[in-house]
Amino acid sequence: MRFPLNLFRPDPVKVRARQLYDAVLAEARRPHLYAQHGVPDTVDGRFDMLVLHAALVMRRLREEGEQGRELSQALFGRLFDDMDAALREMGIGDMSVGKKIKVMAEAFYGRAAAYDAALKAGDEAQMCAALLRNLFDDAPDHADAAAALAQHAFNADRQIRAMPADELLEGRLGTLTAA
Repeated sequence: MRFPLNLFRPDPVKVRARQLYDAVLAEARRPHLYAQHGVPDTVDGRFDMLVLHAALVMRRLREEGEQGRELSQALFGRLFDDMDAALREMGIGDMSVGKKIKVMAEAFYGRAAAYDAALKAGDEAQMCAALLRNLFDDAPDHADAAAALAQHAFNADRQIRAMPADELLEGRLGTLTAA
């Protein structure tokens, strides 16, 4: 009996998704988002920044044909594998992890759809409203922070869209410049 030579080799799509996830995670943790743009440095605030940056990358990947859609799905899978591991590290019991992941996935899809709609419309006010709602519970005293984040999101989207497709498809994001 012969075994395939690649039996124990890592899936190249998952490797590229991991590289992109690490880059997205680095962007979501950039200190200026919290210090200058007022993102709450909490589990929820960090989750929202991760969702925002992952949604921007996945949005671009989906435009790159089947290979991009496959990588986008693998990136989504990697993100939620990490969320699962983080919940378990925080001591959440096995019985509750699935329910929490479901809630997080629903939050991801809702936020990603709102951000995508604002980007497609080219409407920073719409993006600002979505960020104000998701990050700041519509608190009016955070309107300036939400506006700054909306500018950041549009700037990041422009940079991601300007990147060569082959770089993204190879799992390279690079560092985004701050707005």
